[in-house]
Amino acid sequence: MRSRRGFIKSGALALFATGIGGVPTFIARAAQSSKILQPYKKNKIMVCIFQRGAMDGLMAVTPFTDEYLKQARPTLFLSPASGAAKPLIDLDSRFGLHPSMRSFEPLFREKRLAIVHGVGSPNSTRSHFDAQDYMESGTPFNKGTSSGWLNRAVGLLGHEAATPFQAVSISSSLPRSFYGNNPTLAISSLQDFSIQLRGNPLSANMAARSFEELYDQTTDALLNKTGKESFDAVKMLQKTDTRNYQPANGAEYPKTALGNSLRQVAQLIKMDVGLEIAFTESGGWDTHFNQGAENGTFARNVEDLSNSITAFWTDIGAYQDEVDVMTMTEFGRTVRQNGTGGTDHGRGSCMFILGNDVNGGLVHGNMPALAQENLEDGRDVPVTTDFRTVFCEVADRHLNIHNDPVLFPEWKGKAIGVMAANT
Repeated sequence: MRSRRGFIKSGALALFATGIGGVPTFIARAAQSSKILQPYKKNKIMVCIFQRGAMDGLMAVTPFTDEYLKQARPTLFLSPASGAAKPLIDLDSRFGLHPSMRSFEPLFREKRLAIVHGVGSPNSTRSHFDAQDYMESGTPFNKGTSSGWLNRAVGLLGHEAATPFQAVSISSSLPRSFYGNNPTLAISSLQDFSIQLRGNPLSANMAARSFEELYDQTTDALLNKTGKESFDAVKMLQKTDTRNYQPANGAEYPKTALGNSLRQVAQLIKMDVGLEIAFTESGGWDTHFNQGAENGTFARNVEDLSNSITAFWTDIGAYQDEVDVMTMTEFGRTVRQNGTGGTDHGRGSCMFILGNDVNGGLVHGNMPALAQENLEDGRDVPVTTDFRTVFCEVADRHLNIHNDPVLFPEWKGKAIGVMAANT
C-alpha cells in the first residue's frame, strides 16, 4: 500500500487564487459553528504568524520604567501616565502594551496571552533575508539547511496526514519554514483557487480537468501519489461556500491581509479537515522613518496584529483549547531612535503566544536595564532568549513533539516556562 506521505514528497501543493474554470466554492454553513468531518479530526493546532520586516519590540511592549530608553527615544517613548493622550497599557508596573493593542489586554489579564521579551536569533546578522531564512530553517548558523522547522515538525507529529491539509500556509508562495520532504500546502485564497504542483508538467492543463481525471491519467507524477483521502477532502471543500462565511461569536476581522488570512485559518479549523500547523504573515514592520508613537505606521500595524488575532480567537470559540497562536519576527530595532523619527535594524524583539495551555499574564525573558554598557554592540536590545527556546517549548508542549535534536539541530536549550505546567 502506497504511503500517504508520498503525497508531494519533493515539494508542496500550492493552491492559488487564479481560477479553475467555473470557480469552485467550499466551507459549508455547518463550518460556522459546529465541528464536522470527525474522521479528519486532530487534537492540537499551532498557528504561526511571521511579522516580516522586524518589529520594534520596545514599542510593542515598552519597559516604561527604564530611564535610558526614555532618553534614547525623545519622540517615540510612550508612558502609562494618566495624562497622556493614548497611554501605554500597564501590564505589570514595568512593561506597558502599546495603546493600539488594547484588544490584547483582556487576553493577558485572563492569563491566555504570554509575552517573551529579548527574544531573537544568536546570529547577529541584520539582513532581513538572512535573518528570516535562519529563523524559518531553525538553524541560525547553517545556510545549507534544506528543510524548514515547521516542515520537520510535521514529520515529528507521530502520524501520517489523513488529508493534504495537515500543514497549510495562507500565503501566495510556500514559506521557507514549510520547505522539506513532508507534505505542506500554500493557499493564497480559499475563495477562488486553482491547483498548481511545483515542478509538475501536468499543471498547465489542470484547469480543464477534474481532480479524479488527473489522478486517473497520471502514472508516476506527483498526483498519482496522492491518496483517496486527499481527493475526498478537496471534493468536500468544493461543495461548500466560503464567500458567505460568517465568523462566530460576533468576531469582526480587520479588512486587511492578515485579518483575511486568519479568517481563512479559522474556517479550515472549523472544517476539521486535519489541520495541525498553520502559517501566515504580516508585513510592513521595517520602520526606518516616521515610525510614529501613539499614532502612525507602527500603531496601525500593531492594531492590525492584535485585532486580527483577537478576532480569530473569538471566532474559533469551542476550538480554543486545541489552538495556540505564536508570533515571530526576524529581529528587533535599535534602542535609540534615528534622525528620521524611526528605528534601524537591531537584535532582540518580543513574541506573543496565545492559548489556554500558555503560562499567560506574564512577560517572560530577561530584559536588562537599557544602559549603553548592557546593549548588544552598544545599540541593541540583547538577545537573552534564543528563538528556538520558545519555538521548541510551544511545539513540545502543545503538539506533543519531543525530538528536539531533529526539530532544531545543533541546539541544546531549556524551556523558560512560557507554557503552563501539566497541560
